[in-house]
Amino acid sequence: MKLRFLTIATLLATSVGTACAATAQVPDFFSGPPAPPAIQAASWVLMDYTTGQVLTAHNEHQQRDPASLTKLMTGYVVDRAIDSKRITADDMVTVGKDAWAKGNPVFDGSSLMFLKPGDRLSVHQLSLGLIVDSGNDACVALADYVAGGQPQFVSLMNQYVQKLHLTDTHFETVHGLDAPGQHSSAYDLAVLSRAIIHGEPSFYQMYSVKTLSWNGITQNNRNGLLWDKSLNVDGLKTGHTSGAGFNLIASSVNGNQRLIAVVMGADSAKGREDQARKLLTWGQQNFQTVEVMHKGQKVGDERVWYGDKSSVQVGTDQDHWMVLPKDELQNIKAKYSVTQPILEAPLQAGSAIGQITLYDKDKVLDQWPLVALDSVEKGGMFSRLSDWVHLKL
Repeated sequence: MKLRFLTIATLLATSVGTACAATAQVPDFFSGPPAPPAIQAASWVLMDYTTGQVLTAHNEHQQRDPASLTKLMTGYVVDRAIDSKRITADDMVTVGKDAWAKGNPVFDGSSLMFLKPGDRLSVHQLSLGLIVDSGNDACVALADYVAGGQPQFVSLMNQYVQKLHLTDTHFETVHGLDAPGQHSSAYDLAVLSRAIIHGEPSFYQMYSVKTLSWNGITQNNRNGLLWDKSLNVDGLKTGHTSGAGFNLIASSVNGNQRLIAVVMGADSAKGREDQARKLLTWGQQNFQTVEVMHKGQKVGDERVWYGDKSSVQVGTDQDHWMVLPKDELQNIKAKYSVTQPILEAPLQAGSAIGQITLYDKDKVLDQWPLVALDSVEKGGMFSRLSDWVHLKL
C-alpha cells in the first residue's frame, strides 16, 4: 500500500455551500471541545446547515408540541406544490368561511392574518401571512386551495414527514394549535429547517420579512432576532401555546457559515430569543464550517503502467464538508493511500483505487474513496513492452 501525505492547508476552504449532506454529530474526541452554553429550555439543538452536524443538543429527540413551528411544514408543502407546477405563487385564492376566525372557537386568542370570507389574495400573500403574521387563518386558506381541505393537507404534511425521515414528528393540524397526537422534536425541526433553506431561495426569503400589512392591519414578525444587529438572522419561526411553551427556530449567517438553532419549551418570548442567541453566538465563536475537499479536486499523480500516458491524476469524486472546532484546525491532517500494488491501463475515470483519510492528530475523522480523475487507455505495443521490461528488471 502506498501512502501519500497531503498538506491540509491546501484542502481546507471555508464554505457555506448549498449541499445538504446527511446529518451527523461533531466527533467527540477532540482534545479540547468548547463547553456549550447553559440553556434554559426543555430541549434544543444547534445544527450546522451545510453539513447537518449537530454542535450541541439537549433532549433533541424529545417529542413536544411544536405549536406554530408546525407552519414550517405547512409552508414546505406549499413550496413543494409550487415546485411541482401544481400551483403558482401568483395563483389567486378566494378565502372560504372555514378560514374566518369570527365564530370559530378554535381560533380564539390565536395569531391571525385577519382574513374574511370572499377575500382574494395570492398564494404568495397567504404564504407571507402564514410566516410573518403566523396566521392560522392563512394556513387554512392555503390548505383548502392546495389540497381541497385541511385533512387532505395534513395527509400531505405527514407524507413529507416520511420523506424527510422525521422520526419524532406527526401532524394533526395545518396551523399547530395543540392537538392530541401532534408532536415534533428539536432535531426534526432543525432537519426540516435545512430542507426549507435548501429549497427555493425566493420562498425562504419570506422568513426574513419583518412586517406585513393586510386589510389595514400591520403586524410585526414575532421573531425578534430579525432585529438583532449582533446576528445576521434571516429566519425562521416562533411558536407558543400553553402546552408547548415558547419555541423558536433561528438561522444565522456569519461569513461563510450558516447555523440553525432550535429552542423548545422556553419560559417566555424574550427567553427563547436569549437562548437561541446564546447558541448561535457560541457556535459562531467556536466552530468553522470547512469544505475539506471538492468534487474533482486533485490530490496527487500516480504512475500508470501499460497505458497511453504514464500517470493519472487522483482525487475525490464528491464534495466533502465538515464542521471543526477552530482550535483544532491546526491539528487536521490528511493522507491518501493507493491500495493496488500497481495501476494498470486501461483505467476508467472514477475508478476507486484507494482512500483518503482525514485525521485530528492520530484520530480518524472521516474517510472517502480515492479515485482516478481521468481515464487512461491501453498504450501501444512498444510502450507496453517497455513498461513490461521496466517492471521485470
